[in-house]
Amino acid sequence: MLPDLPAFLLVAAAAAVACRFAGYVAMRWLPPSHRLDAALRATPLAVMAGITAMALAVGGMTEALALTLAGVVALVTRNDVGAAVAGVAFGAVLRAFGL
Repeated sequence: MLPDLPAFLLVAAAAAVACRFAGYVAMRWLPPSHRLDAALRATPLAVMAGITAMALAVGGMTEALALTLAGVVALVTRNDVGAAVAGVAFGAVLRAFGL
């Protein structure tokens, strides 16, 4: 374990909690609008795009194949959670076979 790992985890957890509470606080003062609604709907997609882009940049063929499968499953089934589970499972199988 890295010596800085507990500090990193603590900072990441604090940032996650702060972001969660900031949403509730902001919604108290921001008037509802179509632009705000669109921004709130786009946030999960932006987060997932950032995560997958980082995985593709750092990873190799295994990550690319797993993300491709997850994308195909998401398009075919329209089930994001199922697609994520399928991608992770496929990546684990590929890693188990040494790819």
